[in-house]
Amino acid sequence: MAAELRPYQQEAREGVHAQWDSGRLRVLAVLPTGTGKTIVFAKIAEDQVRAGDRVLILAHRGELLEQASDKLYKATGLTCAVEKAEQSCLTAWNRVVVGSVQSLMRPKRLEQFDRRYFGTIIVDEAHHAVTDGYRRILDWFGDARVLGVTATPDRGDLRNLGEVFDSLAYEYKLTQAIRDGYLCRIMAQTIPLKLDISTVGMSGGDFAAEDLGTALDPYLDQIAEQMSHYCRDRKTVVFLPLIKTSQKFRDKLNAHGFRAAEVNGKSPDRAEIQADFSAGKYNVLCNSMLLTEGWDCPSVDCVVVLRPTKVRSLYSQMVGRGTRLSPETGKQDLLLLDFLWLTDRHELCRPADLICEDHQVAVQMTDNLAAGGEPKDLEEAVQQANADVVLQREEALAKKLAEQRRKRARLVDPLQYEMSIQAEDLSGYVPAFGWESAPPTDSQTAALEKFGILPDAVDTAGKASLLLDRLAKRQEQGMSTPKQIRRLEQYGFRHVGTWTFDQASHMITRIAAGGWRGAPKGVDPKTYTPNFV
Repeated sequence: MAAELRPYQQEAREGVHAQWDSGRLRVLAVLPTGTGKTIVFAKIAEDQVRAGDRVLILAHRGELLEQASDKLYKATGLTCAVEKAEQSCLTAWNRVVVGSVQSLMRPKRLEQFDRRYFGTIIVDEAHHAVTDGYRRILDWFGDARVLGVTATPDRGDLRNLGEVFDSLAYEYKLTQAIRDGYLCRIMAQTIPLKLDISTVGMSGGDFAAEDLGTALDPYLDQIAEQMSHYCRDRKTVVFLPLIKTSQKFRDKLNAHGFRAAEVNGKSPDRAEIQADFSAGKYNVLCNSMLLTEGWDCPSVDCVVVLRPTKVRSLYSQMVGRGTRLSPETGKQDLLLLDFLWLTDRHELCRPADLICEDHQVAVQMTDNLAAGGEPKDLEEAVQQANADVVLQREEALAKKLAEQRRKRARLVDPLQYEMSIQAEDLSGYVPAFGWESAPPTDSQTAALEKFGILPDAVDTAGKASLLLDRLAKRQEQGMSTPKQIRRLEQYGFRHVGTWTFDQASHMITRIAAGGWRGAPKGVDPKTYTPNFV
């Protein structure tokens, strides 16, 4: 009965408990679609039941509640009571309750519960937790430990979730899941078809669906033609903004030789169509945002997003319909088709946003993909974009250092240090939670200076914390120190941050032996790579 957790799932479980134990009661766990977040929170629910708590699992859709209940039973043997519509958990003996937000958020229903009735609350698809309904429930049970689980891919969404949650307990990145072999690799293909959505209005913080449907209509034939070139032999899911647009596009695809079907929230035969698609009767399934959450078909190996969005969690959910492994069907990868969207709103999500936390890298990667003309592995694409941006930043850094050469010569500018150790995650860091945005503490400032870092240029406690963690880990690993980096880069050596402490020390000794007059004879600092161990 008990399910064995994968290593990252166990790390997530332990990370959540560690945060709760430290006093942070509302925490997040971020795991990409397809990596088993339901199993993780099922095991955490079991832990809390063993500790004596009643556990509430919240979701905004009935299918998600049913999945959570089923997965909980399979993973732990625990059964659930239900708080939804006419069903109430108040007379049930179960220690775990699956609850509908739409039902429980009503004041008369909430008031039936003692405020300490639930000791632990788990929020499935936690990117929805910023809405009033979720907040009302969480505030009513204000002393409960709260875990939110989501596949949100970047810290931009976490800034919003930071209004509800205190801390990020664990994050498993999409790239790591692919690298570890738990998800398939993603190949991004930019289609050279320009779709003009510059006139589309906004509604609820995203592009208005009605306007999008109207804007897409003139392009549907051309899109179907392009798809016949790129995904004729793939199992494809297409996301569209409106039911009528989805149905119209299904007909266009069938006219181009596809076997296409369409499902929506009003389809009476929805389950049958989805089963037929899984079985191979259809090779394209069109939908108007129905399949973003809670639907699994691992054999899907192509996703077409024709519902442009600025909401990264939504974009991630759409792409996530195709990232699961399916070795029994011979699936090799996921092809993600992207179009040249013409819009003056730069927040539009693109394939780069699945993998890039740094906006500059995402923009560079999008440009590279558009110029490439062929499918590109996302991980390879982000590495190239990172390299391009590093070069740009190095050029900007050189100008900055030239201006500040005489300032605080004893300490290393943190940007110089980050570039030298090639830590793009540090240079692109954005605070997500309140404590991270606060100024560095006196102890952090003192510790940075002790390590040889100029503290004046570190403006938040979160950045200081990350930087100090990196400095400590590098010290443990025997890597070069900031002072060594500063000294050797003064002599023109590059990327000294990738050297070991001993390699840097050896070169400094050689320079000292030459009277500090320059690099040792026969050594070109611009191209030198250490080989001394």
